[in-house]
Amino acid sequence: MSGLRGNSPADDTTIVRCENLVHVFGVPGSEVAALSGVDFTVRSGEMVALLGPSGAGKSTLLWHLAGLLRPTAGTVDVNGHRLTGMSSSDLASFRLREIGVVLQNAGRNLLPYLSAIDNIAQVQAPVNRSAKSKRSRAFDLLDAVGIAEVAHRRAGRLSGGEQQRLALAVALANDPALLLADEPTSQLDPVSAASVVELIRAANADLGTTVVVVTHDSTVGAALGRTVTIRDGRRSLPIIAAAR
Repeated sequence: MSGLRGNSPADDTTIVRCENLVHVFGVPGSEVAALSGVDFTVRSGEMVALLGPSGAGKSTLLWHLAGLLRPTAGTVDVNGHRLTGMSSSDLASFRLREIGVVLQNAGRNLLPYLSAIDNIAQVQAPVNRSAKSKRSRAFDLLDAVGIAEVAHRRAGRLSGGEQQRLALAVALANDPALLLADEPTSQLDPVSAASVVELIRAANADLGTTVVVVTHDSTVGAALGRTVTIRDGRRSLPIIAAAR
């Protein structure tokens, strides 16, 4: 079971709100509560790091914010949309337009048979940009994450670290209102990890992108605006502020 150690202020700029969020895995008689009555709020423009031990529910919470899981009980509101009331097709469209998601296994974010640049171009399909602008945006993002030299290599042939950086570039392609990233630096060396964190911070500073990152890395948490530690418990407790 998990709760949140953190309690962010809520006002009219709130972009994420979970109320009494419960998620139970398993079948009757062998249930496991991954989330137990979680309340969680993020204001527009914040950067939040979700910390805590493995199995505490960090990734489960992130999946709910992305609309990839349906809660057992409670509500999830993101950018003015109640995800718990949306159809699967509406959720897929919403993710493409308004949320950037980086799952923990980077390969799950990518189409392995497409080149790196085509992965980024493909996700921009809903955006009203010319094909030339989309490819220019793709090259800029590849350069920003430090893998411009593999632009035309198939995603499935990239190393784990290259896939992780490409997954972040794909997630940022449509200038999302909310970026959700699950362990985005876990397969990277310290220098590459630092560049990825700086890209996330730049998206926040330059585009106003709200960021929620799951991480085991305390240095990543320290680079973001606020940390929230998931622990045993069923309610939000006082904020633990991160150093900037």
